[in-house]
Amino acid sequence: MMKTLCALLSKLPIKWKIMLWSTGIMCILFAVYNAAQFITLGQWLNNQERVSMQKSMAQIQEYYQEKKTVLDVDQVRNSKSYLEKIIERRQLIRILDQNGLQIIAVSNRLPDDWVPPEESYQSLFISVWHDNEHLLVLRSPIHTDHFQGTVEIVNNLETLDQISNIILVVMVIAGLGAIFFSGFGGFLLSKQLLHPIQSLVETIQNIKVKGLQERVRPMNNNDELSRLAHHFNDMMDQLETSFQQQKQFVEDASHELRTPLAIMKGHLSLLKRWGKNDPQVLEVSLDAAIQEFQRMEGIVQELLELTRSESDHPEALIEIVKPSAFVQQCVERFSSAHPNMVFETDLHFTESDAIEVVPYQLEQVLVILLDNAVKYSADNNVVRINGMKQNHFVKIRVTDSGIGIPSDELPYVFDRFYRVDKARSREGGGTGIGLAIAKRLVERNRGKITIMSKEHYGTTVTVSIPACSKTE
Repeated sequence: MMKTLCALLSKLPIKWKIMLWSTGIMCILFAVYNAAQFITLGQWLNNQERVSMQKSMAQIQEYYQEKKTVLDVDQVRNSKSYLEKIIERRQLIRILDQNGLQIIAVSNRLPDDWVPPEESYQSLFISVWHDNEHLLVLRSPIHTDHFQGTVEIVNNLETLDQISNIILVVMVIAGLGAIFFSGFGGFLLSKQLLHPIQSLVETIQNIKVKGLQERVRPMNNNDELSRLAHHFNDMMDQLETSFQQQKQFVEDASHELRTPLAIMKGHLSLLKRWGKNDPQVLEVSLDAAIQEFQRMEGIVQELLELTRSESDHPEALIEIVKPSAFVQQCVERFSSAHPNMVFETDLHFTESDAIEVVPYQLEQVLVILLDNAVKYSADNNVVRINGMKQNHFVKIRVTDSGIGIPSDELPYVFDRFYRVDKARSREGGGTGIGLAIAKRLVERNRGKITIMSKEHYGTTVTVSIPACSKTE
């Protein structure tokens, strides 16, 4: 039975669990409090009744002790008028002799046959029942010179029991009311507390149907659940951005790889049909296939570099680098592969200027920028490299005087596979990944990269990296 109940409770929604638990706890607390209150109040009323009976007994004892020298059976019988004066409502007072025989009895709405007389040698309380009547009996001995016996006082506790019953009924009604209001309050409380979670559940369900653009409605509270909803929205923003980037990445990569594959397939088909016996067709098709293969190899290599730049955390490879000598060496190595280009360097660094970077990553950034400058210089074969320290940043600028970039295209040049002039870039071998890699590597070295360009006048890319406060 208990296992079945636990299984049923475990299947309930959290809202109902909170309501049931809060109601159950309130019921237990209220029941314990009411029980303690009822018992305490009942004992207090009972003690008050006993105190009242003891006062009456003390008055009677005092009355008889004043006459101890002359008190006998006749004097006891003559004391009936006194007992009638002090008797209380629903009370019986009896005087018994030493043999337990009744001498006198005074009653106020309490028949003397309800309680059989009984002699006593010490004061004591006895609780008895006559049918449905609850009676409390106090017996105390009398000792005088000429008389020995017992005084009996019997009180009917009907009034006390009625008061107790009324209190019990009130407490039960109050308890039932408390159960109802605690349940209702628990329901409202659980509904209020779980509103952000319910909103979160609805949003997740909507995401399954409508897509990643769904968000939890903003709340003005600053509690933990509201912050949970806020963090969920932030996570969904990042997730949506990631999926969009992944989708764009797959689309662009498939588009980029589809072109060289189609060209290679076309030339291979041409070779199969006519190139076996035609040396000229064979030569042209092989050269085209090799060229497209090299371009595919470049795309794959840049994809690997981009993935590596996003996943690596080479803190152990960070070194303190002097920018003047480092930039000069990178330019010299790159210029040796492009003898037709002129590379003008204008570096304004001092011996104390230094930066903390991963050297091979900074070199890769410079190679990407110089390579882009060479590709898009058009008929102008001059590339300028400037360097300076400004506002606690070491800044390196690469400027060309080539085809430039339209202003409406500038916000997208750091996106993967984005190319301003797709046809011209394809002819020049560009894939649109280089600037995305450069941006990621610069950010990994706590720097930033910006670009300024004017169509037909050239482009300037600036890399800014925090300067070292101390150098070795």
